[in-house]
Amino acid sequence: MNTDSLGLWAPLLQDETRKPYFDALSRRVRAAREAGPVFPPEDEVFAAFRLTPPERVRAVILGQDPYHEPGQAQGLAFSVPPGVPLPPSLRNIFAELQADLGLPAPQSGCLVKWAERGVFLLNTVLTVESGHANSHRSFGWQTFTDAAVDALAGLPQPVAFVLWGAQAQKKAVSAAASPHPRLILQGPHPSPLSAYRGFFGSRPFSRINEFLVQNGEQPIDWSL
Repeated sequence: MNTDSLGLWAPLLQDETRKPYFDALSRRVRAAREAGPVFPPEDEVFAAFRLTPPERVRAVILGQDPYHEPGQAQGLAFSVPPGVPLPPSLRNIFAELQADLGLPAPQSGCLVKWAERGVFLLNTVLTVESGHANSHRSFGWQTFTDAAVDALAGLPQPVAFVLWGAQAQKKAVSAAASPHPRLILQGPHPSPLSAYRGFFGSRPFSRINEFLVQNGEQPIDWSL
């Protein structure tokens, strides 16, 4: 895997990418690509890092793993390219966005604008086999994304962490241990299986903006 695409994150994660497990992880992903389709495309695996450099991060939203159907995954948690039908979890996120902030429901599921405005959209696993959700969960990605969350927790600016579902909430300890201003929002995953158990009505977007303003930062423009 081309770690050059980590951009300004490379110095913060260089020790991690030099460890034996990361070399083994890279070989497993390469072998999987040789065996069949793997998403996202290789040049988009680290898109979240490229689009949201360390000094720009104001919020972190953690997902599980990339979408596993062709044309969906683009290296950003919950995001799909323009023109791709909205996956169910993203439809629920947009419904909560509309209820929380009164913004019109976005027609596109592309979240690149959020990433460019400081929302770090990180999956806990960064690759997946076509048609098989969470198929790369044993490759070692969680070790790498644990290190990424540690780096995010160490940033000096105020940062909100949004942890939806059990997989994301495993990263809570590192985020909460930061000595810097942090907001930790934990709740049910926005999937149709769990959204009605407390995701709807949780108002994450306004709560993030309130936290940022209270800490002297500009609110995030969540419009798309």
